[in-house]
Amino acid sequence: MKIEEYAKKINQELKKEQLKQFETYMNLLLEWNEKINLTAITDPEEIILKHFIDSLTISSYISKNSKVIDVGTGAGFPGIPLKIAREDTEVTLLDSLQKRVHFLEEVIDKLELKKITAIHARAEEQGKNKNMREKYDIATSRAVANLATLAEYLLPFVKLEGYAICMKGPDVDEEIKQSQNAISILGGKIEKVEKFFLPDSDIGRSIILIKKIKTTPAKYPRKAGMPSKEPIR
Repeated sequence: MKIEEYAKKINQELKKEQLKQFETYMNLLLEWNEKINLTAITDPEEIILKHFIDSLTISSYISKNSKVIDVGTGAGFPGIPLKIAREDTEVTLLDSLQKRVHFLEEVIDKLELKKITAIHARAEEQGKNKNMREKYDIATSRAVANLATLAEYLLPFVKLEGYAICMKGPDVDEEIKQSQNAISILGGKIEKVEKFFLPDSDIGRSIILIKKIKTTPAKYPRKAGMPSKEPIR
């Protein structure tokens, strides 16, 4: 599988067992995709690069034994690839669609993954839940919303000194400028922006690393739908 070769190019070594898990994951994804819409990408090589490898690009920012929440995980990206490659992490997958959560549960079961759960809920509700609020070392999400909205979804989950890791396409400069105030209000500070291309491709990506430097005010996140309708300015 090409995944081993690509993984090496992003400094990620995968064992035989992990490669097998990725293969099973891909087969399940393609099988379920015929019943429910999980991905528009159905070519195996593209799945490997644009879903699996893309998900693993944030691995180097995640410390050992971190507690990670993947918000709006969809078909499990980046959370499941991270869990496969980084057995030390504890992962929570959050998605608002029950059908997708059923798919995620089957993947977790078939891959025999430990210390990972899939939850059917909205980020705005769980961000207020005292069992989840400010309980994670890392909150991450892949291309779910504009940065100001995304910060409101992610930062309430992040504990002090933890990080929100936002995975974006190549053109983020304007978004970053427009989200500075929102990020500050929510208790975060942009520490780093990394721009790069996926291995052997011209597919540009950006990783925005936001450090949680103060507690998120209690009124955030606002009620469901508000962060996307009226991002904090």
